[in-house]
Amino acid sequence: QVHLVESGGGSVQAGGSLRLSCAISGDTYSANCVAWFRQVSGKEREAVASIYRGGVHTYYTSSAKGRFTISQDNNMNTVSLQMNSLDVEDTAMYFCASGYRCQGSALAAEGYNYWGQGTQVTVSS
Repeated sequence: QVHLVESGGGSVQAGGSLRLSCAISGDTYSANCVAWFRQVSGKEREAVASIYRGGVHTYYTSSAKGRFTISQDNNMNTVSLQMNSLDVEDTAMYFCASGYRCQGSALAAEGYNYWGQGTQVTVSS
């Protein structure tokens, strides 16, 4: 079993930055990929970025590309999401998730079997 805990959320003005962290424990060897997702109440959960073990392969959705950077430490114990140039549209609950059988861009929620509780990001204009 993999346990994930997000941190780093908060309130920021538009144009500002936040860095989210996902602390990963338990059977971390099974976390072959980790992704960040976000969800606004009443809307579907959407992918933000993913990273494969080793950190070489990263993928971003169009809304995140150029503004967000996903990274991991050497042991995949922490996966971070640096978010710059934040916009009001980025306001959401952000979740990290780990998957074992990862494929392609690994941006599909169905590919993840362990999820954290989420951290709230609020961007004001």
